[in-house]
Amino acid sequence: MDLKKILIVSGKSGLFYIVNQGKDRIIVESIQDKSRHPIFPSNKVISLEDISIFTNAEEVPLKKVFLKIFELENGQKCIDNKSDSNALKTYMEKVLPEYDREKVYVSDMKKLFAWYNLLIEHNMLNFDDIKKEEEEKEKKTEENSSDNQ
Repeated sequence: MDLKKILIVSGKSGLFYIVNQGKDRIIVESIQDKSRHPIFPSNKVISLEDISIFTNAEEVPLKKVFLKIFELENGQKCIDNKSDSNALKTYMEKVLPEYDREKVYVSDMKKLFAWYNLLIEHNMLNFDDIKKEEEEKEKKTEENSSDNQ
């Protein structure tokens, strides 16, 4: 899953996928309705890759939060982002128990769950890269522990 190419564009609702890049603009396609739009340097654009969720210890990349939701829901959609505040907070505690309750607002949760559901609906989430990273870390840990014995 390459969240670098999935964007949020200020002034436009939804998520967009980079289709083409030029010197003075990028062309994006709406994930929802497949409409294409030019995006200029004056537009504020954020890649989902650059977003993290605050926890009490550190910031957790959005990709890892999506993976936790994916595992919790067995690859299905999660809670509706239009659910009431208490339901959203309770669900967030299941997904990321250590999330920072002072820095992560209900509005952030609504966006998180809406984005996840949209990406699942369009079959755009793939966690192979995260799983490979975790397997490599486990191998290194096992090698280090066997070297120390």
